[in-house]
Amino acid sequence: MPRSNLALARLGVVLALLALILFGALRYDGFVGLFNILSFLKFNSMFALVALGMAFVIMTGGIDLSVGAAAALASVAAAICSTYGSAAGILGGLSAGLAVGLINGVVITGLRIQPFIATLATMLAANGSALLLAGNQSVSIATDNNFMAIGLNNFLGLPIPVWIVVFAYFGGWLTLERLPVGRRILAIGDGEATAKLMGLHVERTLLGVYLFSGLMAGTAGVILASSSFAGQPTEGIGWELIAIASVVVGGTLLTGGVGSVGATLAGALLLGLVFTVINFENGKGWISLSSSWQPVIRGLFLLAVVVLQAKLAGTRRNSP
Repeated sequence: MPRSNLALARLGVVLALLALILFGALRYDGFVGLFNILSFLKFNSMFALVALGMAFVIMTGGIDLSVGAAAALASVAAAICSTYGSAAGILGGLSAGLAVGLINGVVITGLRIQPFIATLATMLAANGSALLLAGNQSVSIATDNNFMAIGLNNFLGLPIPVWIVVFAYFGGWLTLERLPVGRRILAIGDGEATAKLMGLHVERTLLGVYLFSGLMAGTAGVILASSSFAGQPTEGIGWELIAIASVVVGGTLLTGGVGSVGATLAGALLLGLVFTVINFENGKGWISLSSSWQPVIRGLFLLAVVVLQAKLAGTRRNSP
């Protein structure tokens, strides 16, 4: 995609986000109230984190279908480990996410299995592991330590999950825009064979990318367990689609080679805001859409963006 089209896609998602905020502010009472803003940001922090990990994977030309299952597994592991203290709960959740990311990275780089197949297999395995570990039910967290503070408490007026997202995205932006590894990630997305000919450490970089995706999913799982007071073995179903949609809406090509951390965040917030607007509209009584409509809307939204990207890519191929 030409740089002008890429910049237009990134600008478009930001403008769409601002327009939706303005629409909500003018139409609904309390839409831009402090309680609604903080609640929205805290709830969508989990989706923003898995979208960040997915963004780096897609920039390499890969895909990670296991992020939702990894988050669910991490939430169960965090809940179980929280009985040994808040630090143990955090480490348990992060370790579960990293374990899934490590398996993905080793299978993809070591066994040369396609990312779609490899991460589909780990998605199924992580889903089953979460259910087995939890005994097919939610696992309550320990309430006699500070583990629940992660999902409930504020720091300097913002929920702790929001601060986690801020630091994660700043680190992601720094990595992509200022560090050599960011250029390696994009080079691999442009063409893995070419990147190898350039002497780049392709396998090491890919392993790191999938580890990072697992870490972000694990962090989301820790937030999920802390904020809902329980490990949720089935909660992550469909999160991978939300993450992919957020990344693609942000202008990152599914073929890899280009991407933006900031636009990914805007894409995640835009998708979340769409459903917030729907909930407010339901309250007015003009429409009545149940939560079952959410995957339908996400699917149509993602299809529209992918079609638009294909048109832009076709314009590039046909240009002299």
